[in-house]
Amino acid sequence: MQEKNLFEYAIIRIVPKVEREEFLNVGVVLYCAGRKFLQAKYELNPQRLSSFSDQLDIEDIGCYLHAFKEICAGDAESGPIGKLPPAERFRWLTATRSTVVQTSKVHPGLCDDPGESLEQLYKQMVLQ
Repeated sequence: MQEKNLFEYAIIRIVPKVEREEFLNVGVVLYCAGRKFLQAKYELNPQRLSSFSDQLDIEDIGCYLHAFKEICAGDAESGPIGKLPPAERFRWLTATRSTVVQTSKVHPGLCDDPGESLEQLYKQMVLQ
């Protein structure tokens, strides 16, 4: 029997008006040290976002969210943060911020397959 792997995840949120603390879940970032896995999955739905605020720059938000994926992958385009070890990249991505793109607190879990867990969390926390 294969042992379960410990993972950590956070929900990626768009907070259109930071002072109101209202948010829309748009993605998930998941880190599993045992499987050397760090990935983010998101969906930017302009119609849902416009229900919160019509003053959002959807293109800018898309760039910020794309940066999450680049940093997770350690892409050269992700700058100095992308060169850090995966654990440090995850901590940087999930650090508390007062910006339009934020993450929830970090939560733990156990899994057999971190990719499958990312998909399940995405469906549960973003699509529903």
